[in-house]
Amino acid sequence: MWERIWVILRKEFIQLFRLPGMRAMLFVPPLLQLIIFGYAVTLDVDNAKIAWMDNDGTPESRALLARFKGSGRFQVVATPGSEAEVQSILDHGDAHAVVRVLPGFARDLARQRTAQVQVLLDGTNSNTASLVSAYAAGVIADFSNDVAPNQTKNDQTIKLMARSPGSMPVMVSASAAPSTRVWFNPDLRSRNYFVPGVAVNILFMVTLMLTAQAIIREKEIGTMEQLMVTPMRPIELMLGKTIPFALVGLADLVMVTAGALLIFHVPFRGSFLVLLFSATIFLLTSLGAGLFLSTISRTQQQANMMSFFFASPAFMLSGFNFPIRNMPTVVQYLTYLNPVRYFMEIVRGVFLKGVGVAVLWPQMLTLLVYGALILSMSALRFHKSLD
Repeated sequence: MWERIWVILRKEFIQLFRLPGMRAMLFVPPLLQLIIFGYAVTLDVDNAKIAWMDNDGTPESRALLARFKGSGRFQVVATPGSEAEVQSILDHGDAHAVVRVLPGFARDLARQRTAQVQVLLDGTNSNTASLVSAYAAGVIADFSNDVAPNQTKNDQTIKLMARSPGSMPVMVSASAAPSTRVWFNPDLRSRNYFVPGVAVNILFMVTLMLTAQAIIREKEIGTMEQLMVTPMRPIELMLGKTIPFALVGLADLVMVTAGALLIFHVPFRGSFLVLLFSATIFLLTSLGAGLFLSTISRTQQQANMMSFFFASPAFMLSGFNFPIRNMPTVVQYLTYLNPVRYFMEIVRGVFLKGVGVAVLWPQMLTLLVYGALILSMSALRFHKSLD
């Protein structure tokens, strides 16, 4: 049995690596994804552009301006003197926000009253607006605590106005934020959040698409009939077809993990053995799904299209980019049927939290059950297609 499996394994490896183009396709796209998500795709706002409008003109208001400049997060690009200039700055997108110190700012501070600072936000990009709002609130809260340490937290108020083109301004009042401590990702770098997810995406896509083409390629080049008349049993052919792609997927996972650590310095606080073990369990699902697609497709083009339509919803509903808790309730329940979701939780837990089997065993068990079911159904379908 193992001799026959080794023969098909050797054949698959030769077929995979005999062409330089195929070798590049196995390893270059994963590296490109890692670089793109590591450098280009980021939700961080490290240098927010703001316009400063000082309607008080006192040493206290200038001290607040110095606090904004010294925070390292803001760049003052304009100093409007009228409402029309503020409108023009926001309409043209010249600044992410306009910070306006209202008249009487210093007087209210001296009398221990609520000193108001208005932040007008360009709400075109809701994520950027939320981050700029939070950064501005933090700077103002720190300034409030320094200049009036004996006042209560509600004495200093920041008013935020989110504005999108064509919409009415909405004003929201929020008190100064209390002191907080962030665990697992203290700098709140989106890169630390995205890059581990890239490893999940690469392992899923590589193994799914390669396996989906495995049987179709044999049918198209006319060698499937030759395999069917050999003494090789369906289970041996299935193992010989899937094991090479599993090894390629694991190699890509190791490569991406090394790149995340060496290039982007993403923290890795857990056990690599736990990550590798979880990836092996997850391969049951991706390989099984690819094998199933290969049995119901007639051409490699059809297999590629079906892989794309299968992978896109699974990836979008995995929590890679969009938090599952923000999705509609019905969609949240649908995500429980998505194996990629559980592997995404495992990878981020191992990378950022450093948790192990004691915490992640429910996700691992779910992956094992899904993998066994999908691989079993695919094996039955594969056996029938050969018959």
